[in-house]
Amino acid sequence: MRKRAMALSALIVAAVVMVPTAPALAGEGPGKGGGANSGSHHGGKGGGGNGNHHGHGPGRGGGANDDTSRLLKAVTVNGILQHERALQRIANNNGGTRASGTPGYDASAAYVSEQLTKAGYSVSTQEFEFSYFEETGPAALSQVSPTPTDYETATLEYSGSGEVTGAVIPTTNVVIPATEEPSSASGCLAEDFVPASETEPQVALIQRGTCTFGEKIANAVAAGYDAVVVFNEGNPGRTELLTGVTIGGPVEVPVVGVSYADGVALYDASVAGPTTVTVTTSTVSEVRTTVNVLADSPRGDANKTIVVGAHLDSVTAGPGINDNGSGTAVTLETAIQMSKLGVKPVQKLRFAFWGAEESGLLGSTHYVANLTDAELATIYANLNFDMLGSTNYARFVYDGDGSADPDGLAGPPGSAQIETIFTDYFAGKGLASAPTAFDGRSDYGPFIAVGIPAGGLFSGAEGIKTAEEVALFGGTEGAPYDPCYHLACDTVNNLSTAALNELGDAAAHAIMTLGVSKTGFFEDGSRVAPLPQIDVNNLDYWGSKPIR
Repeated sequence: MRKRAMALSALIVAAVVMVPTAPALAGEGPGKGGGANSGSHHGGKGGGGNGNHHGHGPGRGGGANDDTSRLLKAVTVNGILQHERALQRIANNNGGTRASGTPGYDASAAYVSEQLTKAGYSVSTQEFEFSYFEETGPAALSQVSPTPTDYETATLEYSGSGEVTGAVIPTTNVVIPATEEPSSASGCLAEDFVPASETEPQVALIQRGTCTFGEKIANAVAAGYDAVVVFNEGNPGRTELLTGVTIGGPVEVPVVGVSYADGVALYDASVAGPTTVTVTTSTVSEVRTTVNVLADSPRGDANKTIVVGAHLDSVTAGPGINDNGSGTAVTLETAIQMSKLGVKPVQKLRFAFWGAEESGLLGSTHYVANLTDAELATIYANLNFDMLGSTNYARFVYDGDGSADPDGLAGPPGSAQIETIFTDYFAGKGLASAPTAFDGRSDYGPFIAVGIPAGGLFSGAEGIKTAEEVALFGGTEGAPYDPCYHLACDTVNNLSTAALNELGDAAAHAIMTLGVSKTGFFEDGSRVAPLPQIDVNNLDYWGSKPIR
């Protein structure tokens, strides 16, 4: 799942700056790793990485059960890697993938279930149907006439399969030349399309922008088109080949993406005269069944349940040992070690391993959608761990308080306090951290959509590490955080043990801290969160791929 890190301006700041902050949890005393001699955390959550929130901390109830140090010693890189190697072997034995709807995923779910059952958890599986998609061959796009030309192209996720040769017909409202800021609404309304021929195949040409790809394609199909070419919008950052995006659900017609330049070339040709192209895709799109694996702690108040989630599936292209074997392994090992240590949570802990995340957060969405009103009211918080072992890693924390969001949008109330648990932990260890957006790219999405406070960690995906981030975290400037993101090379050789150590400990610390807290998120000690400030309907992602 890539999740784009937020801007890091103003991260490198003075070590001691006093600023007002939200308490981590309502409660007494300094946060873990804090105290009178620690610097306060400043502004954009990094502050050189060594500041700490002043005078606030996890509101724990006291006693040995509250100290996370024994758990952090027990959750080791070796223990995490044992699970990673098991997931790698499962992929090796099942065609190199652990994608939902494949035998590799079923074996992964069985492995996790067995481990948690042995550890004493109450384990169940939640079955659901979903739209499985796989590209079985490369897409092709060529101009047949008047000027034979081959174009670089890519299949959009959930495209239909087949070959169509027909005239290119652009929508009536493309924006060429493109504006500096996104402005195109090409294909967002039914009236944007010239009705297609009832006797001859035709191919709709649509520009990216404003509405979702799914809405554009649905309008093209409704207008009678037999295939669709979507070209990038042409604004800065939106000029290259349109690839890695999703329609959001199956369609019957072939749908491919091209660059802005090639889209303009096709548009100009079609305006100049009849232009015929051939569009070819090779895909499998069908309904399959998969599961979420849910494991409840034997202790804890079921009316205050913390859902600790990590998606279990990989993409079809590879074994997914960082994405998201790393989040799976850290969460699984933490659950096992908490049981071995006899940690007695105050809140019920529900360890959730989601299916079909790579298909659009389908497992977590199914889980939340099927909670009754009474069950929904019992969910205390969601922690999400998706990619914790990237080789060129950063220590990203979800921006619960919205302090790094351009519009100041925060997660649901309580999310700021969860963020503080992570940032205070890193600060206490002398480690920098930085915020990353709640942008809809992982399984916190369905939870924040219904007002449940959320937080978590992320080590980076396909994004490029900046010089400023190198100053904070080390690593290589100008290189992706994970060079094998969504590729076949995402194997056990694609892991940073340093990242697993640092982020793994932070994850275990937060899970136990929230689990044993005897106070709530808010000033009066309550735990009830009102509706979220982030509107998930405006997000550009729902899962790892852009939806608009």
